[in-house]
Amino acid sequence: MQNLVIVESPAKAKTISKFLGNDYKVLASMGHVRDLPKTTLGFDPNDNFKPQYQISADKKKVISELKKNIAKDTTIYLASDEDREGEAISWHLIDALKIQKNPLKRIVFHEITKDAIMHAMENPREVDQNLVDAQQARRILDRAVGYKLSPLLWKKIRKGLSAGRVQSVAVRIIVDREREIRAFVPSEFWKIKANFIDPTLGAELAKINGKAVKIPNETEAKKIEKSLLNGTFLLKDIEEKDSTRTPSAPFTTSTLQQEASRKLGFSVAQTMMVAQQLYEGNVDKQIPHHTGGLITYMRTDSVNLSTVATSMAKEVIISEYGNEYALKSPRIYKSSAKGAQEAHEAIRPVDLKLKPSMIKPYVDAKQFRLYELIWKRTIATQMANAKIANTTYIIEAGEDKECELQSKGQRIIFAGFMKAYTEGSDDPEAALDSTEKILPSIKKGTTLSKESILLEQNFTKPPARYTEASLVKKLESEGIGRPSTYAPTISTIQTREYVIKTEDKKLAPTDIGEVVNDFLVEHFPQIVDLGFTAKAEEEFDAIAEGKIPWTDVMREFYTKFVANIEDKEKTAERVSTPARVIGTDPKTGKEVLAKVGRFGPYVQIGEATEEEKPKFVSIPKGKSVDTITLEEALGLFALPRVVGNDADGNEIIANIGRFGPYLQVNKKFISIKKDDPYTIELDRALEVISEEANKKQNEPIKEFTKEGISILDGRYGPYIKKGKKNYKIPKTKEPKELTLEEVLEIIAKTDKK
Repeated sequence: MQNLVIVESPAKAKTISKFLGNDYKVLASMGHVRDLPKTTLGFDPNDNFKPQYQISADKKKVISELKKNIAKDTTIYLASDEDREGEAISWHLIDALKIQKNPLKRIVFHEITKDAIMHAMENPREVDQNLVDAQQARRILDRAVGYKLSPLLWKKIRKGLSAGRVQSVAVRIIVDREREIRAFVPSEFWKIKANFIDPTLGAELAKINGKAVKIPNETEAKKIEKSLLNGTFLLKDIEEKDSTRTPSAPFTTSTLQQEASRKLGFSVAQTMMVAQQLYEGNVDKQIPHHTGGLITYMRTDSVNLSTVATSMAKEVIISEYGNEYALKSPRIYKSSAKGAQEAHEAIRPVDLKLKPSMIKPYVDAKQFRLYELIWKRTIATQMANAKIANTTYIIEAGEDKECELQSKGQRIIFAGFMKAYTEGSDDPEAALDSTEKILPSIKKGTTLSKESILLEQNFTKPPARYTEASLVKKLESEGIGRPSTYAPTISTIQTREYVIKTEDKKLAPTDIGEVVNDFLVEHFPQIVDLGFTAKAEEEFDAIAEGKIPWTDVMREFYTKFVANIEDKEKTAERVSTPARVIGTDPKTGKEVLAKVGRFGPYVQIGEATEEEKPKFVSIPKGKSVDTITLEEALGLFALPRVVGNDADGNEIIANIGRFGPYLQVNKKFISIKKDDPYTIELDRALEVISEEANKKQNEPIKEFTKEGISILDGRYGPYIKKGKKNYKIPKTKEPKELTLEEVLEIIAKTDKK
């Protein structure tokens, strides 16, 4: 083959190959092909931090396949993503494939359309070593922190723990917020509301003697109520004020993750996965008259829109909503994020004329919902401002006319961009932007007829726990991490079980997360300092711009860091968390304690100094040393419990293990997701066991009926079945998302072997 184009993913390869014709072969590297070794430091501090890269075990086959398509004179187009990570992938490919002497062309594009690909092919450049170095600096700095600090955590806290530069800061933010919540002391305050009839109107006390009102207790509230009941209610004044609202900026990685969380309930990782599919054009069916990706590149912190996009938006707005909704000249946005790279575009549909309704039959539900969100937001950015009429009724009341009640309403004079889109809010109690509250028409000077006076007791609320979306917002506002790091950071801290997601999808620290955080705050304040982490990002940016060598950044950090590690190995004491006394066990009269030990949080009955050994039980996920009650703690000792016997006389035991609650019969373990192991009864247990026994093996995940091909879920995971033959699905493929072409390709490759 004369021309080889190497991209990162098979879906992208498939899409791009449609644009380039038979003179080009397009293959995928499946992401990074080289990395630092897993079991050693991976770089030499004495040789200018020289990295010791090696081809990853799972990529040896990929490299071998790529080499088969390369001859001495093959022109190779390196078409990995346009960010620093993508630049590094291209750089690693050159060395891994030994193609230094081949004609090499680095091409970049921020959307996968024919025009964008052809433009990239006509305007190649060389690999940008500054971008590569910025990625190397991040990778090696992170390796230094993880590799050197993790063994210290094993020695001083417990085995299996790990630390990460950005992850540890994210955990600290969540721990600090949790402690704010625990330390919060609610204060009482009262609201006084009045309802009027003929016409119906509601109002709230706002001022007394011209000053904003604060009612601390019921006694004060009753005094004010008495005065109100003894006076009249006069509509003294009507304040009217028009205001305008401007649409939010186009999506960046961060704002897309936040808005998809608020409006669609997507996790940060899920948003990025679906956005990747839309970017690559990896959809269920071919969309008529459209080939290629549906959105621009989804890792960006730019709010820029190209003139092509704003012109297209104007056309769509005029045809969809009318001339009055369009702008005379495009609206330009500027990023407020620290360290934002403004060179690229924001996330937008590649073709705004491709309305969500037009793609709906050809994409899955998640892809449709995310595309619709991006389409609406992009269109809204180029629509006219909304005009709102705000009205406030000022009501004079009280025995001495000392009270002022207010009733506020709003009316949308001109919807403008709100016709297409309004931004969501992290505050569940916040009113929606589009809500209208129209006040009844009452003349100034009217005495109002009181229906009722309501006294409402309230308490101030603690700050809210972070959600995935609000944590991303916090990280971005502090200049910590970049678009490509938000999703992996949030996934990592949950995988390491330093943070859990509560039932209402909020992030809370685990006991071990708090212990590790406290150790790092005490002994390595620099590592978990928000300012230090943000400064590192600024240094990576400076490396990317060619202003400083990456080795200088490493040298400045590494020497001090290693010296601190060596010091703490000798001086830092092994962590022993104080036990929290929960209460007394009614059966034995012994103290019940909760604490964090070498194997995680646990409850203990009795002390080790007593003759009889104390009883221990692990505290399950979702419960904490600081919050577990005596009743909950004693309940944990009820497991494992014998529920009863099956028909053959075998004991059925209910218990909780690493992967959640389960039933055990002989050597069989059956997961129970809907039942409580503490309360499940024999009849229900037998039913669960029977259901498991009768569960249909090989349930279809996806079927291609015409071709007689099925994707089934078998004993050892998903596989492809054609006739009597079974075919293994590569780990890199998501079974549900496999297209017929991909399935046929797997079958052909396997048969060829």
